[in-house]
Amino acid sequence: MSNAPRLTALDALHRSLGATMTDFAGWDMPLRYASERDEHNAVRTKAGLFDLSHMGEITVTGPQAAAFLNFALVGNIGTVAVGRARYTMICAEDGGILDDLIVYRLGDTEYMVVANAGNAQIVLDALAARADGFDAEVRDNRDAYALIAVQGPESPAILASVTDADLDGLKYYAGLPGIVAGVPALIARTGYTGEDGFELFVAPEHAEQLWQALTAAGAPHGLIPCGLSCRDTLRLEAGMPLYGHELTTELTPFDAGLGRVVKFEKEGDFVGRKALEAAAERAETAPPRKLVGLIAEGRRVPRAGFPVVAEGQVIGQVTSGAPSPTLGKPIAIAYVDAAHAAPGTTGVGVDIRGSHEPYEVVTLPFYKRQK
Repeated sequence: MSNAPRLTALDALHRSLGATMTDFAGWDMPLRYASERDEHNAVRTKAGLFDLSHMGEITVTGPQAAAFLNFALVGNIGTVAVGRARYTMICAEDGGILDDLIVYRLGDTEYMVVANAGNAQIVLDALAARADGFDAEVRDNRDAYALIAVQGPESPAILASVTDADLDGLKYYAGLPGIVAGVPALIARTGYTGEDGFELFVAPEHAEQLWQALTAAGAPHGLIPCGLSCRDTLRLEAGMPLYGHELTTELTPFDAGLGRVVKFEKEGDFVGRKALEAAAERAETAPPRKLVGLIAEGRRVPRAGFPVVAEGQVIGQVTSGAPSPTLGKPIAIAYVDAAHAAPGTTGVGVDIRGSHEPYEVVTLPFYKRQK
């Protein structure tokens, strides 16, 4: 196995645009093109264009595809209609989160599971192992897709100018096949920015044509290319969890405040059910640390791993932190003891290299777009 980073179909294009590249989960990805703040603000006010080809696509087909996914994942996949998508998780037998996923139902017996880049192999291996005894096939389709996202309030107008697909009829968390700028694509109304937007799954050989067409169509709307750095601040403001930060194998969905994705009422057993039932009961009786938002009173930026303190005691830990371009202040997501988790709780600080910086506890998300 060579340790050279994997390159997306748009690698040469990113370099020609002067992108600062970084290794992300074994992929060479654009971190930023120019200013992270400008890229972030473009998505909030106009539109941004992202290469997300590092995400892991896994296709599940066969007569028992739905029953198999119901067993392998914690969500009720059987109730997802054709053309719709669902946010869910795959857990270990002990209830720990292996990854958070989006599952698209492409046909009666065909699903696409989209995993995070760093977990794609883990998810693929777990699904393959869990498929025993089901009439369903698990296929690694990571090389079959490039993924381009256009996100922001101007994204519907931009996309509408290069496709005849019915975007108005496309709901949030739905996907439909269509032709975009002459290229066949799965058009999904999903994203990780807190804004309206679309994710376009296309063949890698069509990625450059699509990127260039969207760049041209987006120019009058203020669309600019955006890297992973602003994707992180956008999702952070929107209170969306990132695997490896808010979600880990050490935590169950109930620890992460995302117990709603676990569907005990679905038919049959599923991997992790017993452990998750116990976790749900624990969360009811003795709530674990809660996931909250923290807004800085000062200027210093908290980072993942920094302790959260109150009255000289450590009461939690920061999982993600960054300056918020929208709020104009540093923000963080943290797990804190339930006693200090109520919005408006004062006297809470973050230990930033020995100095206790004051923070206000708020309900997530920090930012919600106006519908």
